[in-house]
Amino acid sequence: MTEQETPPMATPRAAAGALFFDDHDRVLLVRPHYKDYRDIPGGYIEPGETPFQACVREVREELGIQPPIGDLLVIDWAPHPDEGDKVLFLFDGGTLSPALRQSIRLGSDELAGYDFHPVEDLPGLLIDRLANRVMAALTARALGRPLYLEHGQQLPN
Repeated sequence: MTEQETPPMATPRAAAGALFFDDHDRVLLVRPHYKDYRDIPGGYIEPGETPFQACVREVREELGIQPPIGDLLVIDWAPHPDEGDKVLFLFDGGTLSPALRQSIRLGSDELAGYDFHPVEDLPGLLIDRLANRVMAALTARALGRPLYLEHGQQLPN
């Protein structure tokens, strides 16, 4: 390699989303029209955005609400076989008040609906890699600190 050649580097696609809860600690999942599984609110980060800004924007676009978004729960290095390298950020959306839950308006033609689900049902409702990420985020929330994941899994200590 010559001095002027740049070594190859990863150029991951980046996305951000949020976990929201109701008063019974159930998790909000959305039903996208274009997927055959449930998902969390969120999406890809646009040029010039931070992961946090993208999370706030995606929640506003998808759910029509602007709740306070809390701390980072998980960063997941999760390359996808068809889409290449990805880095995914998951933030704590906290518990949505009854007023916020009632003001949800699906503002995007991307979503068919949303529901709140008990934590124990999540592995059966989400694809494995997303279920792993969400379950790790629940652990991070309980620990009060973010977790770093690779492919949805914590690294062995």
